[in-house]
Amino acid sequence: MAVGGLHEILGDLGNVSEEWDEYDDDQQEFIQNVAIFLTSFLSSHLRLVETSASRASVIQAHQYVLRISQVDERELFKVCLEYWNVLVRGMYEDSRTSSFNAPSGLLNLGSNAGANGASMSADLRRQMYSGILTGVRYVMISRMARPEEVLIVENDEGEIVREFIKETDTITLYKAERECLIYLTHLDPKDMENIMVEKLNRQMDGSEWSWSNLNKLCWAIGSISGSMSEDQERRVLVIIIKDLLSLCELKRGKDNKAVVASNIMYVVGQYPRFLKAHWKFLKTVANKLFEFMHELHEGVRDMACDTFVTIAQKCRRHFIAHQPGEASPFVDEIIANAESITSDLMPQQVNRFCEAVGYLISAQLNTQTQAMLISGLMKPYNDEWNSLVQKVGENINVLEDLNVVKQLGNILRVNVSACGAVGKGFISQVGNIYIDMLGLYKAVSEIISSCVARDGAIATKYANVRAMRTIKKEALRL
Repeated sequence: MAVGGLHEILGDLGNVSEEWDEYDDDQQEFIQNVAIFLTSFLSSHLRLVETSASRASVIQAHQYVLRISQVDERELFKVCLEYWNVLVRGMYEDSRTSSFNAPSGLLNLGSNAGANGASMSADLRRQMYSGILTGVRYVMISRMARPEEVLIVENDEGEIVREFIKETDTITLYKAERECLIYLTHLDPKDMENIMVEKLNRQMDGSEWSWSNLNKLCWAIGSISGSMSEDQERRVLVIIIKDLLSLCELKRGKDNKAVVASNIMYVVGQYPRFLKAHWKFLKTVANKLFEFMHELHEGVRDMACDTFVTIAQKCRRHFIAHQPGEASPFVDEIIANAESITSDLMPQQVNRFCEAVGYLISAQLNTQTQAMLISGLMKPYNDEWNSLVQKVGENINVLEDLNVVKQLGNILRVNVSACGAVGKGFISQVGNIYIDMLGLYKAVSEIISSCVARDGAIATKYANVRAMRTIKKEALRL
């Protein structure tokens, strides 16, 4: 078999990941061609190879692919990842088929006869590849891609905003790795648990501590949500969150604590099944997020708001339900304390908070109660809106004040964010500001037209004109 020839040329490739940068172009190209050859051949002929070649040769071929997977070269890794998905998907489907078709172990006796040309049984394949799959689990965790891309960009109005990118090469890679990890977890959840706890312990003792390593580990932990049994998921998650909280206490320095805190929030937000089953823990998490919204580190505040949105989307009914031992639904408490919770947030972060509360309110099916919740959430913004609109009505020149224009734009943004989350029930709030919004839209349109007529196209770059265009845009969106 070709593996024997490769072994004479390459040895066992034990140090390929460390020595990769020292290879010349020809050596790197040869390794790339080996990866393409092995993954293509095994993808197409694995069943035949398993029954006709020696077990040692099959394992050696997979060892080559595993070691090449460890090389820090994205395109090379993607070639290997595609094969690992083929392998683990096939093994998972085999295990489901065999468990469905063979209620008794006696029925599997004939399927192990590889020498007779029959396919290996699912159990025998899992046993054969167990060492390889353990190695793949380590590789997937260490190479885990970021689950979402967040760019800091300047919008048309000159404001710095965060933009969530839905489709990039990194996100595509994350989805492929997540698929692989989910199959790997189904095939051996205990091994996956042991590896993740071990990797987290290495963060605790400092032997593998780095922001990058912790991020990748937590992205991997979040990616397998729902792939373990509920009991095992509960046990593993309690261990992981406990260790992450200890790590947060252990680390010194604002930035280190911010990274750990952000990862705690990310992991928690990925496990709604656990949160739904444990109300007190869910409430504790929400209150912790509100604490993080006062952190001086802006990245922590962003993560707290994003996680609150995620939890609100997935667990909304639990916030509006009257839980045992509670004086009122938790959403009432959140709305009552909203001004205090958001006191340190930037305008865009306030929008995210109101969006999250909007998702909670959307779960309230009683229209009257829902209208009261909307009114409570929007009251401070309506009070500020009415005050500013009154000043504009008394003196249109107030709109020359850039801060006033920005405040009006921010209030409209809050309405847009909450409206998108609540849905049609938000019509009552829109009615409160609709007439004033139309008047404001007309006023800023006339000012913008006047500026452009006077100064030409350059007027669209003026800060006050860009802020007024925000008012027009958000009014139209609402």
